[in-house]
Amino acid sequence: MEARHCKTHKEQFQFGPWTVTSVRSHILQSEGPDRERFERQLQLPQVPEMIFAENMLRITYQGVGMEFNALDALKQVDCEHDLIKVAYADQWKEARLANPECCDFVKEVIKPFDWTFSTAYKGSLITSDNQQMQVAPTNERIDIEKLKQREKIMFYQDLVLFEDELADNGCSILNVKIRVMPSSFFVLLRFYLRVDNVLVRLNDTRLYHETGWNYILREYIRKERPIKDLQVGSHIITDMNAIGQYLVKEEETFEKLTLPELTEPDVTR
Repeated sequence: MEARHCKTHKEQFQFGPWTVTSVRSHILQSEGPDRERFERQLQLPQVPEMIFAENMLRITYQGVGMEFNALDALKQVDCEHDLIKVAYADQWKEARLANPECCDFVKEVIKPFDWTFSTAYKGSLITSDNQQMQVAPTNERIDIEKLKQREKIMFYQDLVLFEDELADNGCSILNVKIRVMPSSFFVLLRFYLRVDNVLVRLNDTRLYHETGWNYILREYIRKERPIKDLQVGSHIITDMNAIGQYLVKEEETFEKLTLPELTEPDVTR
């Protein structure tokens, strides 16, 4: 797929001592030095059709913080094992019997790898002067009900990092959203996978910070379910923002990302 020619658009927003930076750009060209340079940094025999290599969201506090980008996300894709055919062998066979041409493209790869590009990416820690946020398990939870309260949105961004239609056998997409309110900011990094007649998967990473905190809460939840067990219409199955409530939780982690001891700016607004 050829890149759509458009200018790179960069935005910055200051939230107290935090700097939020977003970059939106075009799809990486299917050929050329930029593509070659990107692929050399990965061990995958194949990469997604649509890669937004320059799209990026970064949140920093005096140089340390978090960043979300396509390259680091794809580095966490399994480059040696086809986990779908192992974990969902029966559904895979049924799908192929129903449509013999389904997923024939998998035979064409150089070696087995996770051709669905499933990634448990939770963001990249940014280091400054050999310091970075300290990650530790926590019992503290993001207050979802508080997030539902109506509050002015001062900054919002929604960026696709990569997308692939799995040779017309489904969809694999990673995107990141941020909204900044007067009292807090909230980030949702979502990986959505649909393999037709096989399964649906969601890997959600949520980050939340309130004014005055010296930390960010990060929650990662992986959900999935075989499509044969989903008693909902196709319009729900294909909607990455609607299907989550019908999936089964398989994994979750709760972490606190604490700022290192830095020169204290005023953290109040």
